[in-house]
Amino acid sequence: MSLAITTAVRDGVATLTLAGEADAAAVPLFQRRLTELTTSAISGLVLDCAGLTYMSSAGLRCLVYAHQRLGRGVSIELNEVSPQVAETIRLTGLDRGVILRSKGER
Repeated sequence: MSLAITTAVRDGVATLTLAGEADAAAVPLFQRRLTELTTSAISGLVLDCAGLTYMSSAGLRCLVYAHQRLGRGVSIELNEVSPQVAETIRLTGLDRGVILRSKGER
């Protein structure tokens, strides 16, 4: 399954809605969308992960890249993260630099 990404920017906060698998095949699209946002003046990045079923190490590298490029002044939130994807993010320690909300959590 491929990755579908919808992007919206409102009041300086960019929201990416992800559906499918963030695997090696999806990295070019995911990286391109994140690069576009990191060159914009945004104050926050929200990833709606309700439809995200899988994230490989290649997908995680894209998130690390965005985290580094955006800097400390820009918050990154991952919302509606499945238990499997959340575990992958926690194993890398990336959860210490982003806000991670599991499915059903507010």
